[in-house]
Amino acid sequence: VRWYNCGPTVNGLMHLGHARSAVAFDIIRRYLEYREYKVRYIMNFTDIEDRMIEVATNEKRSVLEVAEEYLRGFRRDMSALNLKEATINPRAMLHINQMIEFIQKLEEKGYAYESKGDVYYDVRKFEEYGKLSNQKIENILKEGTGDTENPKKRFAADFALWKAKKPGEPYWPSPWGEGRVGWSLECSQMSMMYLGDTIDIHSGGQDLIFPHHENEIAQSEALTGKTFAKFWMHNGYININKEKMSKSLGNFTNIVDLLKLYSADAVRIFIA
Repeated sequence: VRWYNCGPTVNGLMHLGHARSAVAFDIIRRYLEYREYKVRYIMNFTDIEDRMIEVATNEKRSVLEVAEEYLRGFRRDMSALNLKEATINPRAMLHINQMIEFIQKLEEKGYAYESKGDVYYDVRKFEEYGKLSNQKIENILKEGTGDTENPKKRFAADFALWKAKKPGEPYWPSPWGEGRVGWSLECSQMSMMYLGDTIDIHSGGQDLIFPHHENEIAQSEALTGKTFAKFWMHNGYININKEKMSKSLGNFTNIVDLLKLYSADAVRIFIA
């Protein structure tokens, strides 16, 4: 079984929401292995992304320093929760060259275009865009999820594959100038690199269905002409006092603090 799970952005400590996703899929993986399936389980760590840059800027540190610190914390907390180690935990920053090649191939196929140092995916070229989230492009725009204020785009729903360098942000050289990769591109490239063109299971939190997973499908299937993932699984949110637990609301609990009060088994049962 070839399985790719969207792992965390390492811009802070592991909290209960991260653990909910990790434990849910850990249980399913263990059951598959109990049934004697051989599972190749890939879970990435996102170490370059807008939220990483925001934390690094606020803390006056480099993105790499932030990533290294919180990555150690995630590994510690995952071990404490008795989560099975992934077959591989790829990190985005270590795959930039391969991601650039991925974008170049999309550009050659006519699915991507350069605009003033940025590179965007042309969603109108992929007729099935919206099939995972059961949306149509025109509805996406009506709901306001398309960026209508960006003059670099040909179409408001187009999304970034490469972002031009900005002051204070990390950057890499590319055929389009210095910059960094777009978030959704990272998972397409790493999942296909370690699992092949078609994977059996792709999983993540339900908040990733759109646009992240929708974008992954568009990128990957445009490149290969093959089904990207046979099965999709998404875990639900944890609600605190009838509200979604999130950093923005400040109603989250870090795992390192929770494990001072309760056993790992108790936490796993609570969030399973």
